[in-house]
Amino acid sequence: MSGINKQKIVDSVPQKGFFGHPKGLFTLFFTEFWERFSYYGMKAILVYYMYYSVSKGGLGIDQTTALAIVSIYGSLVYMAGIIGGWLADRVFGTSKAVFYGGILIMLGHIALAIPGSVSMFFVSMILIVIGTGLLKPNVSSVVGEMYAETDDRRDAGFSIYYMGINLGAFLSPLIVGSKLIMNTSFHIGFGIAAVGMFFGLIMFMTTKKKNLGLAGTIVKNPLSPSEKKKFSIIISLAVIVVGIILAILIPAGKFTFATLISLVGFLGIIIPTLYFIVMYRSPKTTAVERSRVLAYIPLFIAAVMFWAIQEQGSTILANYADKRTQLDFAGMSISPAWFQSLNPLFIITLAPVFAWLWVKLGKRQPTIPQKFSLGLLFSGLSFIVILLPAYLGGTNSLVNPLWLVLSYLVCVLGELCLSPVGLSASTKLAPGAFQAQMMSLWFLANAAAQALNAQMVKFYTPETEMAYFGVIGGASIILGIILLAISPKIQGFMKGVR
Repeated sequence: MSGINKQKIVDSVPQKGFFGHPKGLFTLFFTEFWERFSYYGMKAILVYYMYYSVSKGGLGIDQTTALAIVSIYGSLVYMAGIIGGWLADRVFGTSKAVFYGGILIMLGHIALAIPGSVSMFFVSMILIVIGTGLLKPNVSSVVGEMYAETDDRRDAGFSIYYMGINLGAFLSPLIVGSKLIMNTSFHIGFGIAAVGMFFGLIMFMTTKKKNLGLAGTIVKNPLSPSEKKKFSIIISLAVIVVGIILAILIPAGKFTFATLISLVGFLGIIIPTLYFIVMYRSPKTTAVERSRVLAYIPLFIAAVMFWAIQEQGSTILANYADKRTQLDFAGMSISPAWFQSLNPLFIITLAPVFAWLWVKLGKRQPTIPQKFSLGLLFSGLSFIVILLPAYLGGTNSLVNPLWLVLSYLVCVLGELCLSPVGLSASTKLAPGAFQAQMMSLWFLANAAAQALNAQMVKFYTPETEMAYFGVIGGASIILGIILLAISPKIQGFMKGVR
């Protein structure tokens, strides 16, 4: 880090200027606003684009397969954050990672906006997966760099930042997922998503120098010349080997969607496990940092359970909105994609309340593990809520849309207890040499959850609806109770971090 420590980075950032927070929060708030606008706009219509018939402008893919692919897509997006975090920590820093990622994301949406085939769809997937892997964890990491470790504003700052994410996520399904666009051309919606990412790049490049100071510019653990040569050889060989294997398996019919789903599920477990081992055993990790890594493990497991429920908003619940919900309601015709705006709408409404609450409570607020346990309890209850319509009225009649609204609301209460707090905890508990990569590890919880979802969606049918929601929701509630019981022990391993 060339003699530049964390405090010097904090001192280089104007500390007042955006709702009492560092001025750089303005830059990162709106950069992520536009990036999430593009991503969630695309994701709001993606599953419908895949399983709607060709005559309706879709790809005509089998519905269960489409639901699994969307989960795999989401898993790979967050899994790629490991590569993005490693490149930021060891090659070019977080600021450049954000810029390069934004370019790739924009190109991916442009590829989707061009009417084409399934092949063009997979080209866009690759671009968006790599681009989001570069951008998303590194934007969050820069937020953490602007605050001193003892700054009580940190959790509130992440809550405000999280509100920016959700403001973009709220507006995009309403625009991109409108019935006008879905009934005209999905490709127009994907084009709007590309424009959103372009605006995000402009915002970042025009304000970062004045607002961010040194934040995002320092390569935390740069590669030595010998390491650069070594990793270049390893990466080149890996690309060649994977290319040869796919060239053999795909024509032979041995590499199918089912194979991909199983592979991503395996990677969703093995990659975070290896990362925990590497961070814990690294000679650059101190004894205190090792203890904090251990404390992070149960939080990571809890996050996987939470995201396994929350991320089904764009798969199972999106399908539920399309197939099981009364869309002509209160004198208006509702687009099924609009329900995906409910989650960010509630977060926008409630995030300031939670941010105020944590600041107001100060040292008396729940500990990080206790907040996580609350998140699991609420997410489990959200699935209990959505099984009630089938229990009360059966699975053959259309459901009042207010049930979906209530389910999303309850899940958001859990998200505000867990997600922004998890972002903050990742920056607090990260070993110094793994700052950006720890943020990538946090996003791997989402990757593991969506890899798990890709396996679970095949069990969802109208006949199994109650059992599906009941088993998953009950598992989350039980895990939340266990986490609450062991939270004092976890807190001890955090070595002073709250």
